[in-house]
Amino acid sequence: MILPIIAYGDPILRKLCEEIDPTYEKIQDFIDDLFETMNAANGVGLAAPQVGRSIRLFIVDTSPLAEEEDDPTLADFKKVFINPEMLSEEGEPWDFNEGCLSIPEVREDVKRKPYIQIRYYDREFKQHMERFSDLPARIIQHEYDHIEGILFTDHLNPLKKRLLKRKLTDISKGKIDIGYKMKFPLIKMR
Repeated sequence: MILPIIAYGDPILRKLCEEIDPTYEKIQDFIDDLFETMNAANGVGLAAPQVGRSIRLFIVDTSPLAEEEDDPTLADFKKVFINPEMLSEEGEPWDFNEGCLSIPEVREDVKRKPYIQIRYYDREFKQHMERFSDLPARIIQHEYDHIEGILFTDHLNPLKKRLLKRKLTDISKGKIDIGYKMKFPLIKMR
């Protein structure tokens, strides 16, 4: 089932998410829904809070980038991260133009370190500890930020943030035409 993606401005995107266990209700269905939702929106990663659940879970599928980045290793990188714990981020930070399904039509350069080590559970709740580098590491860092209540725009300098303020406000008010299902925060009238 395709779920609506929560738009910038909703408080759930700012919450520190909670861990889950294998008894979490209909977890396998929810993971399938995340992949279906992400694919319908042409994304490469999606975190549970982006569809309204404040749990420590995100998915990554870099296959849409394989041809674009001329990197065949990206074609088979599809993973589920449950209760992840970032163990290290290393290397010289590098800029890459990032976007986010919760902040459509906004893309900015973000500095992130190229190497990470992360511990997580897969969809069968089998634990892994792995190192990732380059684009997969960056996508994992971006999605990990979501479960920590951090958005990619938080990594921008104050001037860039001021320049984006109107666009971000418009997104939160639903003043955007995007090709996928979204849920916008309620705007209180004074």
